[in-house]
Amino acid sequence: MKVECCWIGKTQEPYLEEGLRTYEKRLKHYLPFEVVLISDIRSAGKCLPEEVKRQEGERILSRLKPEDYLVLLDEKGQSFPSVQFARWMDQRMQMTHKRLIFQVGGAFGFSEEVYKRANAKLSLSEMTFSHQMVRLFFLEQLYRAMTILRNEPYHNE
Repeated sequence: MKVECCWIGKTQEPYLEEGLRTYEKRLKHYLPFEVVLISDIRSAGKCLPEEVKRQEGERILSRLKPEDYLVLLDEKGQSFPSVQFARWMDQRMQMTHKRLIFQVGGAFGFSEEVYKRANAKLSLSEMTFSHQMVRLFFLEQLYRAMTILRNEPYHNE
């Protein structure tokens, strides 16, 4: 199964981009992995939040296939301690889906259509993070899960 992390728009901060490249490189040692950038809405500043979500939602949904397993990173999602998330990942990787897609929303979140299509929702914390920061935090947790599954010394309890 291929794992993809998708997000809307380019990462703005160079320090975040550097961290993302580091974890992307590390993750490729464990599984078929790709970061997918979905172009942002050019006129987003002139649109109402609902319209931005609708347009971003169309872009998210247009790249999905019926056999994809879509996981939204969402503040209303289920949260896990790192070891439990590793087990959750292991279970998902045993499924017959061709792609496991983790989707980070834009600044306003997801459209209703994207929520309806999602197979699962995950939350990183009860705190709210910017959609830019979530990218790095999630890739680190994904890497941590892979090291836990292989009993490698990255994670300390």
